[in-house]
Amino acid sequence: MVHLTSVTSDAAARRGSVVEGMENIKIDEPSDDEVSASVYGSRFAAQELPQHEMPEGEMPKEVAYRLIRDDLTLDGNPMLNLASFVTTYMEEEVEKLMTEALPKNFIDYEEYPQTAEIQNRCVSMIARMFNAPTASEEDNAMGTSTVGSSEAIMLGVLSMKRRWQNKRKAEGKDYSKPNMIMNSAVQVCWEKAARYFEVEERYSYCTADRYVIDPEGAVNLVDENTIGICAIIGTTYTGEYEDVKAINDLLIEKKIDCPIHVDAASGGFVAPFVVPELPWDFRLDKVVSINVSGHKYGLVYPGVGWVVWRSPEYLPKELVFNINYLGADQASFTLNFSKGASQVIGQYYQMIRLGKKGYRSIMMNLTRTADYLAANLKQLGFIMMSNGGGNGLPLVAFRLDPKKGHHYDEYAIAHHLRERGWVVPAYTMAPHSENLKLMRVVVREDFTRSRCDTLVKDMKLALQTLNDTDKEIIDKHSEHLKKNSASHKKKHNTHPHYKGEKHSLQGKHGKTHAVC
Repeated sequence: MVHLTSVTSDAAARRGSVVEGMENIKIDEPSDDEVSASVYGSRFAAQELPQHEMPEGEMPKEVAYRLIRDDLTLDGNPMLNLASFVTTYMEEEVEKLMTEALPKNFIDYEEYPQTAEIQNRCVSMIARMFNAPTASEEDNAMGTSTVGSSEAIMLGVLSMKRRWQNKRKAEGKDYSKPNMIMNSAVQVCWEKAARYFEVEERYSYCTADRYVIDPEGAVNLVDENTIGICAIIGTTYTGEYEDVKAINDLLIEKKIDCPIHVDAASGGFVAPFVVPELPWDFRLDKVVSINVSGHKYGLVYPGVGWVVWRSPEYLPKELVFNINYLGADQASFTLNFSKGASQVIGQYYQMIRLGKKGYRSIMMNLTRTADYLAANLKQLGFIMMSNGGGNGLPLVAFRLDPKKGHHYDEYAIAHHLRERGWVVPAYTMAPHSENLKLMRVVVREDFTRSRCDTLVKDMKLALQTLNDTDKEIIDKHSEHLKKNSASHKKKHNTHPHYKGEKHSLQGKHGKTHAVC
């Protein structure tokens, strides 16, 4: 997700000092005889880094590299960021391959035909991993790479909407009021897809003890204007797998013609290896399309996703553009055009380097580590909100036991862990269960048992510190953090015009979105 940034006004740019009033103080520039070959002896080290306007002159490459690198040290350590599903480790060999591919524009099929072939191989492997039908030559599955699951979901929604519209037109019926059914715990890209493509969102709301879609309730929401149902394999809040088979069976039982799109952004590379017997994919007749993030448990750095359709029937022809670009005919169904080739190449490396055995070994290790962490946190008195034993993503969602009357909350624990460098998010649950606060640890490939033990020790220390601290002091500290967090983290430049919207789940219910 990219932040919408407001351009700083000229007056604000001129005021750009850290301490008010300092903009009026003149500091002498270094003279020529004071300048040295050292980065920190150069005149650039004595100047503010350009922020609002491109500088007139040049800067030596060594100086530019060092000053930007120094600026980036204020970011957190990706390996200690337990909030995100996104891959933070890849082998040196694949990093080298990806670096070598940086100049390649993936869309130039004529210029880079082998890169296009590598995408085709990836699509075929992923489609088979999802049990796509492959017996027919003419009615075969198809798919494409995307810049992430957000684009993949947009394409899935577009194809479902257009197919529904075509059917309604053929029947001579109104096609102006499409709707789509989903759990209120969906990732925000589903809200965006519905808003951008003018599809009404119909929610199956979570409850205080159910955090996934209710199959019966979801199917009951279907009407003649429903373009499809979204089912999630690995929710961002608790990592649970929604019961896709139950939805599929109810649709068949009630003879309802409604497709299912499976959002397997997080679980698509986990479930096939940990619970291969679980039917959630193209083994179910009503599942027509699936998206997955290569940059999550697909084990590739950020910037790649995939979407697969069961057959051409579910991807209307008029959405696909046949174009001749740089001498080559190509069929294109994307929201963007130019993009780098590195991530697709990285995905192919991972799949042939690891194979099914390698992915299975990694995912099983992550599952064991998640279960080990959950057992430790339960021993510390937390209530588990995620499923263990491979019945969900390798993550641990947990909360404080309200019966124990703690004088601090999950946010206070998160702040204390941050002091040790850990990023463990605290947030509230989805609408209609938003009174529940919880924390979540995502277990990624580089989160070893040893690192897990370190986290548990720091968690124990945080709890001891909070238990020994007066409630009044904790409350004051929490209030201080709320008021001043923007200045500590350099607030995003959101224009006032866009604040206070009431069309999203966050605007309507105050929903906070779990990091993904």
